[in-house]
Amino acid sequence: MVKNIMIVGVGGQGTLLTSRIIGRAAMKRGYDVKISEVHGMAQRGGSVVTFVRFGDKVYEPVVEEGEADVIIAFERLEALRYAHFLKKDGTIVVNDHRIDPMTVVTGAMKYPEGIIETLSENTNLVVIEGLKAALELGNSKVLNSVVLGAAAKKIGFELDTWLSVISETVPSKTIEINHKAFMVGYSAEN
Repeated sequence: MVKNIMIVGVGGQGTLLTSRIIGRAAMKRGYDVKISEVHGMAQRGGSVVTFVRFGDKVYEPVVEEGEADVIIAFERLEALRYAHFLKKDGTIVVNDHRIDPMTVVTGAMKYPEGIIETLSENTNLVVIEGLKAALELGNSKVLNSVVLGAAAKKIGFELDTWLSVISETVPSKTIEINHKAFMVGYSAEN
């Protein structure tokens, strides 16, 4: 058994931190873990993709097209862009938020309409307003913890494992708010 997780977003949304949390949670449960990070123009709002694979024995870090059990998307267009990596019975957990890529900002392209509707036609989809929840908690930087919380049940592991790994991974002064953010997502209907 190997579980394939793909995390996609825009630079600065916490994609890399999220992959480290998932990887550490899997290691804590005794799995072999491989993580691969693909940085686009991350510092300029570009696409960032990470893969986390875990299981009894994992030989390579990259998730192939059609093999992701779960895709965590911190932005709608990123979910659409990478949906073809999802396996037939997989799930996409998407933050319902729009960030215009540079091609849209410059007017070269238009941001696609109806992304959530398009994704819901062909996939198991969990939609969460992660940024809204993070702002209600008073810190937009915990968006990734909200969305990870919504994805946690699809990934597996016990709640105490997730909270323990978050405590070990995020800066100590942010543990409490990251726990709260995670629980908002974890408690959401999905």
